[in-house]
Amino acid sequence: MKTLKVVVVIIVTLAILSGTGLFLADYFKPKPAGIRIDTTPTSSVYVDSQLLGRTPLRKTLKAGNINLRLIPDGSASGMLPYETKITLEGGIETVIRREFGDSEDFSSGDVISFRKNAEKTASLIVISMPDNAQVSLNGVARGFSPYKNSTISPAEHQVTVKAPGYQDRTMSVSTLNGYQLSVFTKLAKTGQESGSDSPLPIPTSTPAPQTYVVISKTPTGYLRIRTLPGTLGEEIAQAKPGEKYLYLETDSATNWYKIQYEVSQPGLPNGITGWVSNQYTQISTVSGTLQ
Repeated sequence: MKTLKVVVVIIVTLAILSGTGLFLADYFKPKPAGIRIDTTPTSSVYVDSQLLGRTPLRKTLKAGNINLRLIPDGSASGMLPYETKITLEGGIETVIRREFGDSEDFSSGDVISFRKNAEKTASLIVISMPDNAQVSLNGVARGFSPYKNSTISPAEHQVTVKAPGYQDRTMSVSTLNGYQLSVFTKLAKTGQESGSDSPLPIPTSTPAPQTYVVISKTPTGYLRIRTLPGTLGEEIAQAKPGEKYLYLETDSATNWYKIQYEVSQPGLPNGITGWVSNQYTQISTVSGTLQ
């Protein structure tokens, strides 16, 4: 009887150990990565020289580095294939979008992916082509690319990237605690005929007298331009002493001045506005264009 009990105990123990081993093996097994690709027009998708399918495409692949090649249906009429290297993260879906134009200059798109953070907070990084494009978050200008926000709330946000001479690009993204959301976006040139590198001429007129905010000397050698009146506003640029900007309004609570930091131009129809402290500025009515 004792022998039978010992045998039963051994069998049960082996079964538990076997089940635990299988569980741990599955737990530590590398998670596959997801990829979603949308293009205009429809394109053939090649991953590491192997045909994966046609867009729109959604697949599960092995995590790691891949070589991606998209060949649009209209390539015979001048559309060039798109090639890039992408790192796929296990358990994460990477989104690739591409709108093909007659040339690379007139093509646009973005690559959106997540990467684990050392911290448990959410963060966002926006990289653009061309560089130094204006980045707006939920309709508010935040700075210029490459732009990073390490204190963004984990929620859905609207990101807009714009630059003079290029079409604006807007996308809705969702940030998560413990992950950095990376957005690489390419803007397409606008206001040009195919094959021309010259932007459309900007209409000019004789300027009338205007009220400007003139930057005075500061202890730091520059004055911060912020998204909101007061020091709680995020810095979007720095103005140097002697520079002048079109005056827009005065905030009644802080007496800060709202200025037109960048004037309206192709690809940036509303320009860029910001707020500066009245402590190191003067109001002046002058004639002429901004210098």
